[in-house]
Amino acid sequence: MKAIKIVKEGSVEITDIPQPSVKDGHALLKINYVGFCGSDLNTFRGLNPLVKLPVIPGHEIGATLVELGNNVSTDLKIGARVTVNPYSNCGVCTACKNNRPNACRFNETMGVQRNGAMAEYIVVPIEKIIEGGKLSPKELALVEPMSVGFHAVDRALVTDSDIVLVFGCGMIGVGAIVRAALRGATVIAVDVSTEKLELAKKLGAKFTINSAEEDLELTLNALTHSMGADVVIEAVGRKETYLAAIAAAAYTGKVVYIGYAKDAIPFDTQFFVKKELDIRGSRNATPKDFAAVMKYLNMKTCPIEELITAIYPVEKAQLALDSWLKDPGHVFRLLIEF
Repeated sequence: MKAIKIVKEGSVEITDIPQPSVKDGHALLKINYVGFCGSDLNTFRGLNPLVKLPVIPGHEIGATLVELGNNVSTDLKIGARVTVNPYSNCGVCTACKNNRPNACRFNETMGVQRNGAMAEYIVVPIEKIIEGGKLSPKELALVEPMSVGFHAVDRALVTDSDIVLVFGCGMIGVGAIVRAALRGATVIAVDVSTEKLELAKKLGAKFTINSAEEDLELTLNALTHSMGADVVIEAVGRKETYLAAIAAAAYTGKVVYIGYAKDAIPFDTQFFVKKELDIRGSRNATPKDFAAVMKYLNMKTCPIEELITAIYPVEKAQLALDSWLKDPGHVFRLLIEF
């Protein structure tokens, strides 16, 4: 069967590998669509320290169930459209014991610490498979990245009285915008792309700030009467936005970081104390977040065609990543179709 491998920095190969055999407690899935995410792009750029090349990327999955292994207890039927929770968990670390397996100390995400889903077929533990119901395979391929943004909003305990500032309007930031808006919060989206900010408004942002063209501090002060945002969600992973998140937060506000900053960041920690901030990390997503995204997508109000920048056949995977690398500001999500 065909599979996509990132073999070295800047290089993708289409390889032929054996089709996996279904195992006890597992199921065989036929892949329909897989999204390229930011971690895949960083792997392609040689900037993902968690990856050992070569690797099959991909963990944003829309698939069809084609075979069940032995010793499987499930209501899933052959032919069901499904997505996958792509994270592993050990069950014994403190995160797992605290019922937060999404942050498992020994997590291995598909396409990162282990091979991913960019192949014609994959075998997955039955407990990691999520039935898609009436959602299309394309919609299902958007569930995982949006769920990461949903999880950040949950970490921040966002309510309808909050002003929520979201740095970054990629797919994960979009998830945070949607979830915060669904909770009734006033959402302010920040990005350097006018196109992404326009879509953010369609998805629930009341205000937008183009930080490449506007003074972020002055504009935010005007919108919040100089109080700052009750909740700031950082979904970029850059030094500048990590620092700006602290500055933008209101006194006694919350700051939630999703993005991985690649460099060490010198914080002026006096503001941690003076503002008495709650600073939290947000990693991956939980089954509850997946379910919430799927409920939202079933409302059929999400402009998914605008979230999918392009769909490429397997043979054009190199072109897909090259195009994203050349023009990252205009890409929401690239899908590979199998």
